Amino acid sequence: QVQLVESGGGLVQAGGSLRLSCAASGSIASINAMAWYRQAPGKQRELVAAITTGENTNYADSVKGRFTISRDSAKMTVYLQMNILKLEDTAVYYCHAVARAYTDYTFNDYWGQGTQVTISS
Repeated sequence: QVQLVESGGGLVQAGGSLRLSCAASGSIASINAMAWYRQAPGKQRELVAAITTGENTNYADSVKGRFTISRDSAKMTVYLQMNILKLEDTAVYYCHAVARAYTDYTFNDYWGQGTQVTISS
């Protein structure tokens, strides 16, 4: 199977920066797109940023120009550099990957357990 483990969350003041990491592990045959989602209290989970194997990226309008997603395919890791953080960025951030385990014939969706990001004023 495929496991995703996030790290890098925490408490930071508005205007500050954080870098999230998500490492994939397990019996992985291939990883396709990877992404970061977030879910704030009382709100639906939303896409923050995504990156393909060709390193094409896509961002939510609310984070464009402030967040940067990148990946290291050799390390099976995706990163989210978050700058100029705002109060409204407070949420649990989830890593997502479309991947195929060696035991599977198809690609499936995998999620990390989430990491809390809290922005203080």
